Amino acid sequence: MRGKSLFEQTQDARRRKLNVRRRILRLLLSAGLVWPIAALGVGLGIAVFAVGMIFLAGHEGPGIHRLLALAVGVSLVGLIFVAVRLRAKLLKPLVLLEDSIAHVSEGDPGANLELENAGVLNDMIRDIDSLNEELTDLYEDMDSRVARHTTRLAQKTASLKILYDVAASINRAQNLDDLLIQFLRIFKEMVNGRAATVRLVMPDKRLRLVGSIGLDNEVLLEHELLPVKLCICGTALSPGDILCNHDPARCAEMNGREMFGSEKIELISVPLDYHEQILGLYNIFVEKPGVSRREDVMDLLKTIGSHLGMAIAKQRSDADARRLSIVQERTNLAHELHDSLAQTLASLRFQVRMLQDTLTQSGAGKAAMDDVDRIRNALDEAHIELRELLKSFRAPIDQRGLIPALEKLARRYQEETGIQVFFQKNCAQTNLSASEEMQILRIVQEALANIRKHAEAHTVRILLARHHGDVYVILIEDDGVGFDNALREGRPGEHIGLSIMQERAHRLGGFLRIESEAGEGTRVELTYKPDARLSEPHEATGT
Repeated sequence: MRGKSLFEQTQDARRRKLNVRRRILRLLLSAGLVWPIAALGVGLGIAVFAVGMIFLAGHEGPGIHRLLALAVGVSLVGLIFVAVRLRAKLLKPLVLLEDSIAHVSEGDPGANLELENAGVLNDMIRDIDSLNEELTDLYEDMDSRVARHTTRLAQKTASLKILYDVAASINRAQNLDDLLIQFLRIFKEMVNGRAATVRLVMPDKRLRLVGSIGLDNEVLLEHELLPVKLCICGTALSPGDILCNHDPARCAEMNGREMFGSEKIELISVPLDYHEQILGLYNIFVEKPGVSRREDVMDLLKTIGSHLGMAIAKQRSDADARRLSIVQERTNLAHELHDSLAQTLASLRFQVRMLQDTLTQSGAGKAAMDDVDRIRNALDEAHIELRELLKSFRAPIDQRGLIPALEKLARRYQEETGIQVFFQKNCAQTNLSASEEMQILRIVQEALANIRKHAEAHTVRILLARHHGDVYVILIEDDGVGFDNALREGRPGEHIGLSIMQERAHRLGGFLRIESEAGEGTRVELTYKPDARLSEPHEATGT
């Protein structure tokens, strides 16, 4: 950009001076100081003229004195008016402006000046007030931003605390159902839900209802929910299900509890997933508008669901590992029995047959032949039981748990013996360790073996029930010939099965009861409470 010439600079200086003069004149006019200053000037001029007349012309008469007095009076009036107008229009607004600036400097941007009687500073005060208002808006915007960031920080802190609690609870959890029930209330309170349910996906792809919390805020566990109530539309209904796809008023009347339509309640689903596999599901019913549009809340719920899904997968993996370990151990034991005891029994059976042939050829007495027959029968029975034991060792418990294993055992027993077997279950799922399931399965196997050998039954019923949440009852009964409890004599080996069942029940910590009457069949009942050995005496009667 080229520099200005001397002429242009001179012209700019003149314009600035003229502009300054105009602004001074405008300030004087706005302050009302023109006439007081003019009066003061006139008075001073008259006084100068009178003094000049006295000293220069030598006139000193009454007229000169009156003229001098007039000049003094006009000057005083002008001076007073100038002082008053300066105070009202300049000095006082300056003081107010100074106070306002001091307030702003102290952090009070809302201190505005009075616009009335602002004098010559009226325009300046308006400009300052405009800047002050903008500064106030900036302060308020800053406060709102700080508040929003503080709220977000508090939410992040709460989310981190929840995630920490999730991790800690997962590490401390001993029972999966208890863990899921614990977070049922946490999820409900997080989104201010009305009701909630939690379900697990079982290995057979069936959804199992673990628990629910309804409008009364009472948590109901799985055993308190069975059997699951059906809505009039045929949908399975638990106390934690309150959303109705049909007429909510009619459903509420028919079901005897409050129901809501989709216009009032929205469903928030939190999947419990691990490696893109859904292992469970939380359903939370929230009043609209709900939280489905809150990305931060939904992300937190999804993260917690992933952690819980990982816990489910870990527990199932640990359970499978324990089962596989037991299966491997029992397989190794079966191999050892086959290579040692089974071979010994086979050799003894062969030797007994040779002894029987020798005694027959030498014409031994009847007593000797009876003894040989008893020994042979005992060896044959021991050999059969050993082969069945080896077979059962090589048939591990079903990887899905006790219920599928019992179903498989019942089908196989019916196919092998032709006896009609009915398996009933009054619980949806068992929470037993692999060792506990194995002991229960062996007791059932031994009871079925006794029925096959002695009962001459046509029908067998196997019942698995769960009472009060944690007490299991396993019942095996038949319609066979039964026995007299007082008769305990028989051939060697006949009562080994009952002793084995008693020993297994004792090791398990359960209570075994065997009841039978001649011609009335037999009833074997095992009662077991996990992690708490029953105190009743182990009474049993046997054949």
